[in-house]
Amino acid sequence: MFRTPAFAALLLASAVPAHAQLNPAGNTLPQPVPFTDTIPAPRDIDYPGTLLLEVDATDIQRGIFNVKETIPVAGAGHMVLLFPKWLPGAHSPRGEIEKLAGLVIRANGKVVPWTRDPVDVFAFHIDVPAGTKKLDVSFQFLSATAGDQGRIVMAPSMLNLQWNSVSLYPAGYFTRRIPIQATAKYPAGWSAAAGLPATNNGSIYSYQRTSYETLVDSPTFAGKHYRQWALSPRVDLNVFADSPEELAATPEQIDAHKRLVEQATRAFGAQHYDKYEFLLAITDTMGGIGLEHHRSSENGVKPGYFTKWNDGAGSRNLLPHEFSHSWDGKFRRGADLWTPDYRTPMRNSLLWVYEGQTQFWGYVLQARSGIVTKQDTLDAYAAIAASLDTRRAREWRPLVDTTNDPIISARRPKGWTSWQRSEDYYNEGLLIWMEVDSILRQQSGGAKSIDDFARAFFGVRDGDWGVLTYTLDDVVQTLNGIQPYDWAGFLNSRVNGVSERAPLAGFTNNGYRLVYSDQPTPYFVNNDRTREQADLSYSLGLVTGKSGSVNSVAWGSPAFDAGLTVDSSIVAVNGESYSADRLKAAVTASKGNRTPIRLLVKNGDKLREVAIDYHDGLRYPRLEKTGQGETGLDRLLAAK
Repeated sequence: MFRTPAFAALLLASAVPAHAQLNPAGNTLPQPVPFTDTIPAPRDIDYPGTLLLEVDATDIQRGIFNVKETIPVAGAGHMVLLFPKWLPGAHSPRGEIEKLAGLVIRANGKVVPWTRDPVDVFAFHIDVPAGTKKLDVSFQFLSATAGDQGRIVMAPSMLNLQWNSVSLYPAGYFTRRIPIQATAKYPAGWSAAAGLPATNNGSIYSYQRTSYETLVDSPTFAGKHYRQWALSPRVDLNVFADSPEELAATPEQIDAHKRLVEQATRAFGAQHYDKYEFLLAITDTMGGIGLEHHRSSENGVKPGYFTKWNDGAGSRNLLPHEFSHSWDGKFRRGADLWTPDYRTPMRNSLLWVYEGQTQFWGYVLQARSGIVTKQDTLDAYAAIAASLDTRRAREWRPLVDTTNDPIISARRPKGWTSWQRSEDYYNEGLLIWMEVDSILRQQSGGAKSIDDFARAFFGVRDGDWGVLTYTLDDVVQTLNGIQPYDWAGFLNSRVNGVSERAPLAGFTNNGYRLVYSDQPTPYFVNNDRTREQADLSYSLGLVTGKSGSVNSVAWGSPAFDAGLTVDSSIVAVNGESYSADRLKAAVTASKGNRTPIRLLVKNGDKLREVAIDYHDGLRYPRLEKTGQGETGLDRLLAAK
């Protein structure tokens, strides 16, 4: 049928919705659909009633937590239930909402329909029927059964119950104002430990009534093979293992952990817990972890923590680090990082204090306590300093911007870490606080040190396990109270500026300097052995893994110039099949001559030969003492 142009235009106009427009070319231009946030904002008022939470954690074969929750309500109407999203210690929205399944909500025995929020998928909207006094909620948390699904928290001989994964909470309230009573059922014959006190009747543990905030901050480890050691009247070491042999700690090893508690309390001058429980899993079946809490910490290490003690430092920095967080990060916390609930976004600008100074104290306390030797600590410092000093990304990206990395990358692998940076606020924060210590010593003529800052900043209100927030001005004011100096200018330069080199003055001012040798330190060798790698970062600029896989390539290095990437694999070295020893031998042989190192490299199904024109031999970092007698760094690492 023939249509006139006017009729066609009329049809076109009628086909365009009222909320769309046309551009001059006649193309439709959409307009946004408005959205109104109907999730109540948190208020600092008491929730009307106590939540009851029951968790059945016995399905260890399938890794399923079965949850029943009773939520009292004050009346009928719109209500929102939230699954924790922004998790303390993760510094990011890492709640595993994808693992919540089978959600059913009932009121007076009848199912109440729920609707997931169209913007915040961690929120569930319901209409509470008239006459309802409580909601009965049930669901499952389907924990990871393989590493590519996330961290494995249920294994045949142990589990890690994190309350944020097995509970919902009502929107509209500060989580510290929501009372909750939790119980958990574990497999028969297992023992459980947590920072929150509990009584048990066989396999059922009833936890002390507390706030939802404190419950989430009080995870549980449970397992078949368990031992507890009292490290002090207020601190326990709770160890779970895949096998009983891994629990065979010597008295000397336990004494070192006792000294850790002693040295930490001397350094900080107060304790911010009534009781503190180290939760340590020695396992290769449950996923590793290092997560701070106010009255406990979750720690996961590979087998050999006690039984291979003499092989090297291993993972023994973990407990000193997480313990230090009870003061730094839990009691004292950046004001923009503290949030009233687990929906409010965290801002991480002060993580170079929260994590950076905790990293600093973790290494200091491992040496002071003897959990790790002083020499291994010095060698670890060398590895940290060298890694950051050769990280080219510092030329364009300031340290403060790395505090956004937990949100930006969520700890996913990066192809070019040396040009992207990662969560450098940990180790570069350590370097900054090392420099602070050296300045305090220099400016005061040796009368002051960072120990004075620790006592002034963290050592207040003994026994208080609330949260005392701070700003950058508070940090500067405390430092000036110890020793006047341009601390604001210094910290601004280190945190907000860019530079070609890492801040290593904390070592040079305190009697040591970073140098390179053709022989690796024992710490470096042990790290390579543990990680099953060959670290040639400071020569070829790469790290290789098992069978020649390239695990990292430094930006601007000889390996980078040859076109190697993390998806490469070295098949042969100078015409012979790859081995780490052959690669190192080739680097040694090339020193001082003009013959390139020839590699056969595989990328996918493609093979190619590359020539690396490098002739400076093997290079490994170490610290060399420059001062006479006992230097500032020596005094820093000495037991108090």
